[in-house]
Amino acid sequence: MKPMNPDFKQRIEKHLLKQEFMHHIGFNLDLIEAGKVEGKMDLKKIHLQQAGLVHGGVIATVADIVAGFSAYSLVGLDEKVVTGELKISYLRPAKGDVLWAKGWVLKQGRKINFCEAEVYVLNGNDPKLIAKATTSMIII
Repeated sequence: MKPMNPDFKQRIEKHLLKQEFMHHIGFNLDLIEAGKVEGKMDLKKIHLQQAGLVHGGVIATVADIVAGFSAYSLVGLDEKVVTGELKISYLRPAKGDVLWAKGWVLKQGRKINFCEAEVYVLNGNDPKLIAKATTSMIII
């Protein structure tokens, strides 16, 4: 993947400072590369639903975040991205200590970047894949 802006990493890091919702839920990006982003968050009671399982909305949110930033890493300085479509498949119920998500651009386009994401739950160092997502990120 080829970024339209060679300073994409610094641009994303600056943009992250304004991401109040990400800070509110405790999600942080650990890896920022051209077309690929990963992040983690410690799971807390607020992220859970019945029986201590990770809430599906939290899983979808982190999938959308990593897919969106992977798409954003490739656009030009005067461009932004918004989610056009998010399809998520929940593979198994999840309990754990940490939620880990990775997203990448599958196909880079002029007006749409097609992305994928995977979400894992970690118990110690044991990752379990809990969801997969496909997204269309519209370039505006």
